[in-house]
Amino acid sequence: MESGLGGLLRPVRGALVMAGALQVVSAVAGLVPFLAVAEIGRRLLAGETSELWTVAWWAVGGLLVRLVTMMASTGITHFADARLQDHVRREIARHLGTVPLGWFDARSSGEVKRAAQDDVGALHHLVGHAITDLVAAVVTPVAALVYLFTLDWRLSLLVLGVLPLFLSAYAVMMRGYPEKMAAHTAALGRINSAVVEFVQGIAVVKTFGQARRAHRRFLRATDDFADFFGSWAGSMIRVEAVASALISPAVMVLVVLGGGTWFVAQGWLAPVDVLPFVLLGVGLTGPVLSLGYGANSLRQARDAANRIGTVLAVPPLPITRDQEPQGNHVRFEGVAFSYDGRTEVLSGIDCVLEPGTVTALVGASGSGKSTLAGLVPRFFDATAGSVTIGGADVRSIDPDDLYRRVGFVFQDVRLLRATIRENIALGRPEATDGDVIAVARAAQIHDRITELPDGYDTVVGEGAHLSGGESQRVSIARALLADTPILVLDEATAFADPESEAAIQDALSTLVAGRTLLVIAHRLHTIAGADQILVLDQGRIVERGTHDDLLAAGGRYAAMVATTMEAAR
Repeated sequence: MESGLGGLLRPVRGALVMAGALQVVSAVAGLVPFLAVAEIGRRLLAGETSELWTVAWWAVGGLLVRLVTMMASTGITHFADARLQDHVRREIARHLGTVPLGWFDARSSGEVKRAAQDDVGALHHLVGHAITDLVAAVVTPVAALVYLFTLDWRLSLLVLGVLPLFLSAYAVMMRGYPEKMAAHTAALGRINSAVVEFVQGIAVVKTFGQARRAHRRFLRATDDFADFFGSWAGSMIRVEAVASALISPAVMVLVVLGGGTWFVAQGWLAPVDVLPFVLLGVGLTGPVLSLGYGANSLRQARDAANRIGTVLAVPPLPITRDQEPQGNHVRFEGVAFSYDGRTEVLSGIDCVLEPGTVTALVGASGSGKSTLAGLVPRFFDATAGSVTIGGADVRSIDPDDLYRRVGFVFQDVRLLRATIRENIALGRPEATDGDVIAVARAAQIHDRITELPDGYDTVVGEGAHLSGGESQRVSIARALLADTPILVLDEATAFADPESEAAIQDALSTLVAGRTLLVIAHRLHTIAGADQILVLDQGRIVERGTHDDLLAAGGRYAAMVATTMEAAR
């Protein structure tokens, strides 16, 4: 898909051109009743009563043509808008399915939601209304002025002289608009952050007697926003009032009547010829004012298109699909990784995960544990070296095959807003109810599910509000049903209460049996039986061995265990 607003509109460009052409006809036809009224007035004032009905029927015909073409134009743009939104959302969904999974870790769900929902929605007014409104706003004044110039060029210039004044005032009003909108967005962001902080932390701040302090932060954010917006809106309102007054019907009538009276007194114009200027001059105000609104919609749509384009410009994960794993042993050879292409967060990683063994990753926060684990399911691609499964480079394995072999369970559980059944069967939608219930029992979550209002048909977030431990057991059931031979596990019990920890550990013992397991360890006592422990420091493996071997070595791992035991006393 092409980037920018023009690229996004490409699928509906033909429809928009057709709608614009119909709007041109509609705008010209809309002038016919005004011209007919002026002609009838001119004839009546001149004492001519012939063919008045003919002129009246011309007015009716113009109205009918305007009505039909306007309805057709509006229908085309709204159908085009629906088609475009469907196309762009599908394109975003398709593209997001090809980007590295690690890309999502660096971004909030709000950013993705804004691009796929809010920014696509922002295109509605542009496609459905603004483009045709802009066409009408340009064609109507131009057609009216062309007609008026045929009557008298001097009075036409006088009418036209009001427009530069309006445009100058509007330009002053919009000066610095992009910077002010950026400040507006930032101020709203500070309010949102203060609200989230206040609401999510209310229990903590009240417990420690800091409710007033948190409340003050919220009030300060809202006061800052009110001061900023009041200052900006105040200056804009004053200029807008001047601009709107310059192009208002009352001012246009005064200009036309004042100028017309003078021209009649000078003998330059017949009194009856002033009437078309009165009618059409007043009719110019609406289209000209709508130009400002249309231009604002265009700016908003362009900003939305740029944000959508940024998402669509994320490079997809390269896929070759030319290798098939021969087994399930995992090997890291000379692996290095950098997020920014400059600073390496992993370097010189060499290790092997034999089938059916447990490999634990330990180390301080920021040592590279999660990054290393994320290379197996291709959350990222190594910038040097290779990660292989069954002798095949993960970059050359068909993604469907890769995720049939590699599963993962993390602390940060993400359940879909779907039924419990659908969440468990996410990796195997064809699974039977019996299969789903069996893995739920194994994950120690079946009894809790049966207590929900609709059991397995309860929708998460509506009829079901699960605790962290319960959500974790649902994700374990999901991994059990997927039945992948290789499992990446970010220790699921790190923040669980004792009761949940016991249930999760029972579920995990069922999950990991017979699988090749790579676990990120937070609680060292849970990995004492691991087949190998890799100690990471600044992206390098500094120690490796079993729990007993590393304790006997008296190195970094032994120091970590000693610190943990000391803290537990």
